[in-house]
Parts: sequence; C-alpha cells; structure tokens
Amino acid sequence: MKVFGFAGYSGSGKTTLIERLIPLLRARGLRVSLIKHTHHGFDIDKPGKDSFRFREAGATEVLLAGGQRWALMHELRDEPEPTLDDQLARLAAVDLVLVEGFRTTPIPKIEIHRPAAGHPLLHDKFPNIVAIASDTPLDVQLPQLDLNDPGQIAMFILKSVDLA
Repeated sequence: MKVFGFAGYSGSGKTTLIERLIPLLRARGLRVSLIKHTHHGFDIDKPGKDSFRFREAGATEVLLAGGQRWALMHELRDEPEPTLDDQLARLAAVDLVLVEGFRTTPIPKIEIHRPAAGHPLLHDKFPNIVAIASDTPLDVQLPQLDLNDPGQIAMFILKSVDLA
C-alpha cells in the first residue's frame, strides 16, 4: 500500500482538504483508507451502550458488527500507543492510505499552512514534508500547492507515490 501524510496545526484545514481529496482519488478508481492520529483522548462509544459496558468491565477488544459496517475498539490499558506501522498492519489492503498527523513518522507529507492563523511553518523541523499547501504564496524552497485546488494536490500525491 502507498502511504502519504498531512501535517499542520489544529484548525489549518487538514481534515477539510482530505475530505475533498478522497472523492477525487476514488473517482480515479483508487481504494483509499485513512488513519488519523489524535493527541487527545477520544471515544467512539457511548456510556450505557452494551459495547461501552463490556469495555468498562475489562474487555481488551470489542468488535461491533452490522450490515453496513464493523468497528473494532481496542483498549490500550497499559500498552504503549501503537506506531503508524502497527496501524497500517491492521488495515485491509487498499491502493492509498492517507495519514493525518504522525508528524515525526518518516512518510512523505504535505504541510497544510494558513499564514493568517499565525503559526510558524513546520517543514524545517520535519524533513519528510515534501510540499506545502497554503492559501497564500510563501517564500519557501519546497513545492507549493494551492490549498483551494484539491485536484492539483491529488495529482501531486499520486505522482509522489507512483500512482499517477
């Protein structure tokens, strides 16, 4: 599977961009999956539901299955946070896995940057950033992509991972 990532500060537009890219990539006949890393605690379950109760009782994994989808929840408890490679190994085979986050993991990434947000650029701290998508032209040496042109960004990604 080919893997390509996105890095940027919270609120920079990573999720919105990825949401716009997926249909474009799928229209080219590609099967696409996504891994999103979060630094915050999260829970897809709800208190009071059977699955929540099973986890609270101590189950290591709870798998919910239905006619439209299935989801596996794994409690880390005292285990270390899984690496990106650990996560990739759990996915079904697809053509392209998009990754949001995992800034330090050595995969090619586009930095999403909006100067108006007031955050510094990241590319000088993370050598795997291969391009910058911004809503404003920047004075940088890396390729610059128009954040408002997901078609251009999709083609850049496809060429970068030899799927074009």
